[in-house]
Amino acid sequence: MTDSPDADLLAAFWAYEQALAANDLAGLDHWFLDTPGTLRAEGDTVLVGHTAVADFRRGRGGAPARVVERVHVVRPAPSVAVVTAETRRQDGARGLQTQVWQHAGTGWRIAAAHVSAVSAPVPDDRPDPAVWRVAGPLVASTGQGPLAHVRTAVKDLFAVTGQRVGAGNPGWLAEARTEETHADAVRRLLDAGAELAGIAQTDELAFSLAGTNAHYGTPVNPAAPGRITGGSSSGPAAAVARGWADLGLATDTAGSIRVPASYCGLYGWRPTHGATPAGGLLALAPSFDTAGLLARDPVLLRTAAEVLLRAQDAPAPITALVVDEDLVSLAGPEVRSSFEAACRALVLRTGLPLARTSTGAAERLQVWLAAFRTVQAAEAWEQHGAWITRHPGALAPDVAARFENGRRVTAAERSEAEQILADARKALDAALPPGTALLLPATSGPALLADAPSEEVEAVRAATLRLTCLASLAGLPSVVAPLLRVRSLPVGLCALGARGTDRALLDLTAETRSPTHA
Repeated sequence: MTDSPDADLLAAFWAYEQALAANDLAGLDHWFLDTPGTLRAEGDTVLVGHTAVADFRRGRGGAPARVVERVHVVRPAPSVAVVTAETRRQDGARGLQTQVWQHAGTGWRIAAAHVSAVSAPVPDDRPDPAVWRVAGPLVASTGQGPLAHVRTAVKDLFAVTGQRVGAGNPGWLAEARTEETHADAVRRLLDAGAELAGIAQTDELAFSLAGTNAHYGTPVNPAAPGRITGGSSSGPAAAVARGWADLGLATDTAGSIRVPASYCGLYGWRPTHGATPAGGLLALAPSFDTAGLLARDPVLLRTAAEVLLRAQDAPAPITALVVDEDLVSLAGPEVRSSFEAACRALVLRTGLPLARTSTGAAERLQVWLAAFRTVQAAEAWEQHGAWITRHPGALAPDVAARFENGRRVTAAERSEAEQILADARKALDAALPPGTALLLPATSGPALLADAPSEEVEAVRAATLRLTCLASLAGLPSVVAPLLRVRSLPVGLCALGARGTDRALLDLTAETRSPTHA
């Protein structure tokens, strides 16, 4: 270790190391400067603000054990020090940690930190089981077509020739037959030149919005370290967010594309109900199930969507943006603030007028959502109740409880709920004429910590469903763009349009493409 006269500085450094080794969260919070501008960077992820750094440490569950071999100190100013530590982990991996320490009124504190690996043993190249059920590539690209060589992760609900559908549950997988043909959506993407990169995990039977599979684990969310990806399209979202795939073929029943897109900083598309092929897709609730896409690039999303959409006349473009303040108020205050900034930026970029109006949806939302959940649960039990009855204990308790709710729905309750939904569709169709895009937050907030208690998970699920259920219950198209930031965490901006205006919404979203996507 390098000798240094900076006794107080080095004492603070070693106290921080001790807190790191013990995963002493209070101690770690103490040594990081408590300001909105405090930074922590690792790989290609930058956390901004003391709160974001603290949240990351809570979700990580402790850092790998390591030994500090050498410490170097540079003093560019009397109250500023740069400390670089050479480290070695137990697995032999070597790394560097560089910290900018600032002497505040209470002593030395870390204002910025950067962690980087220098060398490591030969990496474990086994696929991450929380992301991939079957890693590929399974089908090579033809090299021809608009999706030539686009690596595509397929959610484990779509039939893939020679593979079984696992649906996020090992018991289901064990009894599944080997598929003889590709699902229609898979076939269209392959015919357009896509490479089938693998079969990606899903929440059990797609009946969740969390992305925390009790059997296969929780995927890493690189856009929000220590936090969930969202589900049920957790595997495709994680694969695309981590750069292991360019495109994710997924499903959205109640938000299962839009929520992961929001949490992972991706673009996501839920199509008009029935606008994309459902052949070879394992259903959850057929009245609401859709096959859509996830991507990091909105232009790729638009190109791939064109492959899946039925041929139709070119739609009229989006000519007006609408914000319903009552719907936006359903999100948290930090989300609302970022949402307003994103709307202003979208207006500047597109030149479209933005109107503040009431769709009337908010005042009826509680009744609509209850009806939606009733019909969704009833259809889910209708699809899978027989299998669940034969396999008691096969599902995680939270997922099993949702199916149990479906079992309890009476014929009269279902009929009443279906009539409420029919009226809701008419109301939303009237409120959203073609050419209009309703803007709202995609989720009620950023991704939860991976270790959040179950009651918090359920509360966030209920809050987010209030925003996602509108498109689901009415069968309307919606596109999510990663335009909001809350404490350095991504939240999606959702554009909801009239039935059949998928292409217009995708064109609008493609205009949000930033130079980093070029």
